[in-house]
Amino acid sequence: MEAPYDDRLLHQRVVGGDESALGEVYDRLSSLIFGLALRVTRDRVIAEDITQEVFLVFWERPLAYDPERGTLRAWLATIAHRRAVDHVRAEERRRVSALGPRLFEREPDRLEDTVLASDEAKRVRQAVTSLPDGLREAVELAYFGGRTYRQVSEELGVPEGTAKSRIRLALRRLADALAEEEV
Repeated sequence: MEAPYDDRLLHQRVVGGDESALGEVYDRLSSLIFGLALRVTRDRVIAEDITQEVFLVFWERPLAYDPERGTLRAWLATIAHRRAVDHVRAEERRRVSALGPRLFEREPDRLEDTVLASDEAKRVRQAVTSLPDGLREAVELAYFGGRTYRQVSEELGVPEGTAKSRIRLALRRLADALAEEEV
């Protein structure tokens, strides 16, 4: 879907350093961005910060937006949603971390359960090891390293979409491989 003429013109003006164009974009879309961030985070201060970050990203890297791929509204909303979700996930990790080991204390497993779990873990490790390097690195960072797809993207030096695709493909291949082994 190609962006409308207004988006293209505003984009060109922002690329040229026209602050008033950024102001026009902000006036037109800030309530949408703020509302979306607020719905996800449920925190007005955080939503305001995310709104500011989104427009800062557009101002600092206007060429990241491609009018051939869609509207400016959709692109900015996607950035806002991703930032908000990343914030919520980070907060959840902090909460879990603050609980410490008490969260994971439980009754000792029966020996049979321990052996079965150990065997399954071994099969999963083997399946992960058999993945091609790019897929293996992405899934290890995401699921064993607890990283978001954005962090995986940064660590591997690949675009966010590529990181997401690698993680999804790796999970699909793991599911297929483990299903064959009935794990």
